[in-house]
Amino acid sequence: MKEDAMMFRKKMLVSLFAALAVLTVANITQAAQPAGFDDNEIRIGQWGPQTGPAAPWGSVARGSKLLFDIVNEEGGIHGRKIKYFIRDDMYNPAQTVAVVKELVERQGIFAFVGGVGSAPGMAVKDYLAANKIIWVSPSAADKEFTQPLNPYLFAVYPLYKDEASILAKYIVEKLKTKKIGILYQNDAYGKDGLEGAKERLATYKMSLVAEIPVEPTEKDFASQILRLKNSGAEAVLMYVSPTAAVITLKTAASVGFKPQWVSANTLSDYPLMFKITGGLWEGVITGAFGETPDSKSPLMVKYRDAAKRLTPQERWGTFYYAGILFADPIVEALKKVGRNLSTEALLKALNSIKDYQTIGPRITWTPKQHQGTDSVMIQKCGPGASYIMLQDWTTNDLATWKK
Repeated sequence: MKEDAMMFRKKMLVSLFAALAVLTVANITQAAQPAGFDDNEIRIGQWGPQTGPAAPWGSVARGSKLLFDIVNEEGGIHGRKIKYFIRDDMYNPAQTVAVVKELVERQGIFAFVGGVGSAPGMAVKDYLAANKIIWVSPSAADKEFTQPLNPYLFAVYPLYKDEASILAKYIVEKLKTKKIGILYQNDAYGKDGLEGAKERLATYKMSLVAEIPVEPTEKDFASQILRLKNSGAEAVLMYVSPTAAVITLKTAASVGFKPQWVSANTLSDYPLMFKITGGLWEGVITGAFGETPDSKSPLMVKYRDAAKRLTPQERWGTFYYAGILFADPIVEALKKVGRNLSTEALLKALNSIKDYQTIGPRITWTPKQHQGTDSVMIQKCGPGASYIMLQDWTTNDLATWKK
């Protein structure tokens, strides 16, 4: 009996040690994040609203997928294919945090591209930097992404402040308009646009005839439109959401207020805006961060043809191909790195990108400056939601971050 008891205790001890060993290995495995790549693949992720009220902007993430599918079809990058992960954050910062942590800690993401929205991006910016995860091309234009310098974040999107400065200059010098108002969303996006417009007008010793803030959740703009009309504004800048723009134009039409509307590039998807405004978007001037959808440039033709073949269910439009221009700089940098890939090697390649341009603005990054551009185009919505080019790529001579 004693021998049986001793044998039983030995077996129990062996089993206990085995279980502890398994748990220890499991804990080490969970604590150690995967490297982000191996000999066969590079893992890249993006979040974006695939569902919910901001779902139209979710096409940005799917546009990036098209580029990576093309890259993989062409053989990958130095023998590695891109394994791409999209997560739906529903444009909710709390959900952004959850999906980004899952991708980093469970999927072993090497780098992120895109990522729609200022608030969602700000919610994960510090987490990504703390984990030394590279993030290329946030799909938002807030100066807080790159100022002060974040060594792991590289911006493509021109700042809202720079764009507003360029648009205001166009209104004054090309449209010969001196009575200018602005309707702006009462947050970082709208306030950056307001700041850029005021800074530009100050160079002409001019000021805005009306500065009208609106809250993102407001649905009745009657008083705001009346104030704009009474100000005598002949041109009105808009830094608002698509929903707010619809309310603005319909309210203005109902009271006979017909200024020249000029908008941020955030409303440059003309087929969408034309449809939801019931045709009122015709004649609106906007900034633009990419070539027109019907551009005949070789790259745009290549991407349009690939979209028809690989993603026929997608509408070829501004936000969809924005995903391409947000992702192509990391593809270029990965090609420059070669086979010996590492976070440090990719950072070095990104910091050496100079005057790189595909279907978006010209990009330059240095170790001390990660805001890649201040350049926008100016376009106009023509009949049937067509695109009319008014001004080619233009930089902001007042951009303070370049000085």
